[in-house]
Amino acid sequence: MGTTVEFYDFLLYASAAGLVFPKIFFGGLDPKLGATLSFAILLSGYLARPLGGLVFGHFGDRFGRKNVLFITLLLMGFVSVAIGLLPTYAAIGIAAPLALVTLRVIQGLAMGGEWGGATLMSMEHSEAKSRGVGASIAAIGGPAGAVLATVVLSLFSRMPDQQFLNWGWRIPFLLSALIVLVGLYLRLRVTESPDFQKSLKAAEDAHDRALPLVTVVTKFPGQVILGALAGAAPLAVQGLIGSFMVPYVVKAGHVDRMTALLMLAGAYALQIVTLPLFAWLSDRHGRRPVMVAGGIVSAALVFPVLGLFNSTSPILVFIGFVIGLAIVQSAMFGPVGAFLSEKFETEARYTGASLSYQFASIVGAGSIPLVATRIVNPEVGTSHLGWYVIGMFVLSVVAVLLSRETSAKDSAELG
Repeated sequence: MGTTVEFYDFLLYASAAGLVFPKIFFGGLDPKLGATLSFAILLSGYLARPLGGLVFGHFGDRFGRKNVLFITLLLMGFVSVAIGLLPTYAAIGIAAPLALVTLRVIQGLAMGGEWGGATLMSMEHSEAKSRGVGASIAAIGGPAGAVLATVVLSLFSRMPDQQFLNWGWRIPFLLSALIVLVGLYLRLRVTESPDFQKSLKAAEDAHDRALPLVTVVTKFPGQVILGALAGAAPLAVQGLIGSFMVPYVVKAGHVDRMTALLMLAGAYALQIVTLPLFAWLSDRHGRRPVMVAGGIVSAALVFPVLGLFNSTSPILVFIGFVIGLAIVQSAMFGPVGAFLSEKFETEARYTGASLSYQFASIVGAGSIPLVATRIVNPEVGTSHLGWYVIGMFVLSVVAVLLSRETSAKDSAELG
């Protein structure tokens, strides 16, 4: 539930980056340039995430997961409310996009510490035979928060364009202040990770252990690289569909703005089921077989899904959203929480898993909207984009093949 709140804040920005911000923060520029700059600010948050994973991962590995997660949630809520109150370019000029960049970076720092902590808290409370499903429980906070964000944004997008751009888009950001209270209450009630408590007792004092970053750099540098490459392709699909495809199908005239957002919300809702399903399969058959098979099937589906998005039929466009998120993105992403976390020992797991995931986010979700904006054009359509995404899946599958299988290991043997 806490992760749902965090992803509501984070993905609300991703949706608004394509639909709203180019018009109100870069209104005097060419529309395509305005969209490019808006997505560049979106990327700035992703670029800040590894630093957030490093900072919050350090404290999470040294002093526990629980308190760190409380702080990250508080920061996310503050940023969303601040974005909702931010003056536009017409009101304060260049200071508006500069302030947006600053807030986005703070949001990225908080998100960098969020994923690793939430995933570890879920996984480390699970039995060895169900660590994949346990880690995926935190992962489904992503689509759950996305459903909430897109539904709320779509309701306000029904307003006349001028009213929506003037003040309607702000309300979903301000509403996060109420939702954050729910997340804070839940996080105060959760107990500390059993694995972390065992690790802490194994050392005479928390300060006797090596710095988590030193442990990751000296013992697990290859694991970070392989983990980042393995997670890049599914995260690229998430970023592509969540940020680029909604304005793409609206601009093409296939569906209106509200319908596109509701289609996206429906696909995210189905993902709440498919993510733990693929994670469960990885508990039964191993992380590597499920992720490799998922990557191959996903690569084969890239061009069919893009064809659905280019269809003039709203039903086919919706099917594109569903297959893209519920299958293409979920097949590799469902097991990825356990896959990354199991690569590291308990005393450096928060830092290592966070760095792997956040680097994957930069290569995947953070960069793909900019890439798509650059290479999608009337002359070639989405063909170059399709090959780009397929290439990412090839890299991710190779990274998984080069990784060790860890699903059957006891938590004490991980790393």
